[in-house]
Amino acid sequence: MNPHVRRRPGYLAAAAVFAVGMAGTTLPTPLYGLYQEQIGFSELMVTVVFAVYAVAVITVLLVAGNYSDEAGRRPVLLGAMALSAASAGCFLLQNGLPLLFVGRLLSGCAAGLLSGAATAAVIELAGPGQKARAGFAATAANMGGLGCGPLLSGLLAQYTPGPLVLPFWVHLGLVGAAAGITWLLPETVPEPKRWPRPKPQGVSVPPEMKGVFTPTSLAAFAGFSLLGLFTAVAPSFAARTLGVHNLAVSGAVVFSVFLASTVGQSLTPRVGARLALPVGCGILVVGLLLVASSLITESLPLLVLGALCGGTGQGLAFRAALTLVSGAAPARHRGGTISAFFVVAYAGISLPVVGVGAMATWLGLRPAGLIFTGCVMLLAAGAGTYAALRPPR
Repeated sequence: MNPHVRRRPGYLAAAAVFAVGMAGTTLPTPLYGLYQEQIGFSELMVTVVFAVYAVAVITVLLVAGNYSDEAGRRPVLLGAMALSAASAGCFLLQNGLPLLFVGRLLSGCAAGLLSGAATAAVIELAGPGQKARAGFAATAANMGGLGCGPLLSGLLAQYTPGPLVLPFWVHLGLVGAAAGITWLLPETVPEPKRWPRPKPQGVSVPPEMKGVFTPTSLAAFAGFSLLGLFTAVAPSFAARTLGVHNLAVSGAVVFSVFLASTVGQSLTPRVGARLALPVGCGILVVGLLLVASSLITESLPLLVLGALCGGTGQGLAFRAALTLVSGAAPARHRGGTISAFFVVAYAGISLPVVGVGAMATWLGLRPAGLIFTGCVMLLAAGAGTYAALRPPR
């Protein structure tokens, strides 16, 4: 092997790029209350702004989810970094809802490109004996990046001047560093094409994948619904119902669910992917019960406990699902298949949350949250039962 190639960044560097890109997508989470005060909009509009991001993710996954299979991983990752930087620029220049929407739209496009391309790149850059660790690095970078976004912005907004400016300048710096790392990454797609035409795939997977894809995608939908609740609604609930107005605390509450998810992912190999899927769904149900209890009793400790328990279950199930999907996917369809998996997952992070925002406008935040947690509990229990009775093969 060429010694210069040997010294080039490997899968951990690709995972770091993945984490930076995903952190930008949740950076505004603790700041929505400040935007509400500055601009003036309802709780429903908060979830609509959040949903714009998720719709953009799904659209990109459907239209260009398999683009990196032909164009190469590195050009797609560089494109995602450019979109992430443009999103931060929109938030820096915003003076009303239009640029907030544009910023979230660009952020969603970046996440859509990253979800398939970065996951595939991390796994493919790993050596023969590193595949299991690379699979964890990919899912941990995804969840860890999503969790670090609100933690970073919450701390900067609470304890430094310029709460709506500094978080995005810091992220721009991180994106610049990530783009530099991406430029040095080896290309893992053999003979990538230059500017190939996108071939929209829809939500399609190879026929031999159906037995694996159905239970794993159902579990991902349920788990991502919990993540959507925390990233879109939990800060508002903490401020309005629990009286927690410290942005750093709000960011830490959101961070806790993603931290627990990463811990859950680290436990998946010990449990085994096939068993971790139903077990993770069961723990997710317990976490949702704790979240519902926190809404009823107006208890911050119970909310955090629910985040930790639910996040652990989501992490167990998510890594198991992604391991099964990426392992069963044919190499030439891996990026597209992983993207289809994330389409279902991001449908879970968006559709239920918009429903919560609409119900909160009519019924109030607490009743809407209780209805939401009840529905997701049923879904998670169903997905876990399905995975237990019909283990993915």
